[in-house]
Amino acid sequence: MNPWAGLRNFLLIWFGQLVSGVGSRLTAFALGVWVLQTTGSTTRFAMVFVAMAVPSLLISPIAGALVDRWDRRRTMIACEAISATTMLAMAGLLASGHLAMWHIYVGVGITALANAFLQPAYAASIPLLATSDQLTRVNGLVQTGFAIAQVGGPLLAGILVSTISMQGVLIVDALTFVTGLLALVWARIPRPQRSSDDEERGLWHEAATGFAYVRDRRGLFGLLIVFGLSNFMFGIASIAITPLILSLADPALLGMQMAIGGVGLLVGGVAMTTWGGPRRRVVGVLGFSMLAGVFLAAHGLRPSFALVVVAGFLFFLSVPIINASNATLWQSKVPADLQGRCFAIQRVLAEAAMPLAFCLAGPLAEHVFEPLMAVDGPLAGSIGLLIGTGPGRGLSLMFIVLGLSMVAIAAVAWSVRSIREVEEQLPDAPVAVEQGEIDQTPIKCVA
Repeated sequence: MNPWAGLRNFLLIWFGQLVSGVGSRLTAFALGVWVLQTTGSTTRFAMVFVAMAVPSLLISPIAGALVDRWDRRRTMIACEAISATTMLAMAGLLASGHLAMWHIYVGVGITALANAFLQPAYAASIPLLATSDQLTRVNGLVQTGFAIAQVGGPLLAGILVSTISMQGVLIVDALTFVTGLLALVWARIPRPQRSSDDEERGLWHEAATGFAYVRDRRGLFGLLIVFGLSNFMFGIASIAITPLILSLADPALLGMQMAIGGVGLLVGGVAMTTWGGPRRRVVGVLGFSMLAGVFLAAHGLRPSFALVVVAGFLFFLSVPIINASNATLWQSKVPADLQGRCFAIQRVLAEAAMPLAFCLAGPLAEHVFEPLMAVDGPLAGSIGLLIGTGPGRGLSLMFIVLGLSMVAIAAVAWSVRSIREVEEQLPDAPVAVEQGEIDQTPIKCVA
């Protein structure tokens, strides 16, 4: 049987989201560089990313409830239209010489708000477009698209900024959003049946219903905790990797390491798409989280740039397998009319964990780990004999601690029966759609 049979609607939407995702990464990278070069202010550069993160964090709790209440396809179309209009407005302001920093903050904030609605709607639509047997491969394809955007966006930004200017980059990004919009116009997404109780409750109560559903199911709640803690560890590592590499190699090699890590993401996504992942999805989440922790710890074992590159590639190779397995598990176990809320909860955890990790990474490196591994530091005569001492070796110890922490978190989760057996203990949620919706799409939804 062809594993891709009947996926026309999904593939249309996936292609549109791939193109608009590349555009989003393109603009995020190019705008940050442009602000830094134009103003020379690191603070203003950082504020661009704060403006992206904070609105999404604030709106996500109710965004998921609204996604479950609204038509998901129309929601995604509106999000793409808002983002395209915002990029065109910023391009016009730049062309007229009136683009101010507050325009940039507002612009990226608006697109972040739109994305806070679009991403839960996208994730919650997948089980309506694919059979249960196709979900893992389909989520692998989603991870492949994410990897292409991560790698292709910055590469394309470097080319376009030097050839067609920042204004041209904004216009290109607007066109990528239009591509995503057109793909959604041509596709169809069945609407899930809503609970009659939801229709009588307020918005905040609906938002709380998603969290209550997860809280009452210990296996899903445990996986949610693993997700949040893993994102926190990754956030610290994503800040610490730059000074670690600079302590080992020339700055020119930093870009090479990041590119190779991006290739790892891409290879992992393609592997998940063709392989289909472990039969037990919880193994894909927790087993590969342990492997990812081992690869993260390996960054610090020796002062070797080659080791960091290989370990980084293998770490990012594991990420799509973890994410696709996790998404498939949630899509299988959570009712379709609650999925927007549940994916929004995960987004809130991710959005909250990363800024906290960013704030802690610097102080931990400078005031805790580096002094510990100084030539005459407290650990120089013990751990220092194994991994070395001096500048940068504290960062190495930091990676070892982060990696072993990831291993320990996943191992503890595996020891909890309700988490380890979540797939057996929780029945698959039926995919029920509103009358008249099934005829709009050739996809047959399977419980």
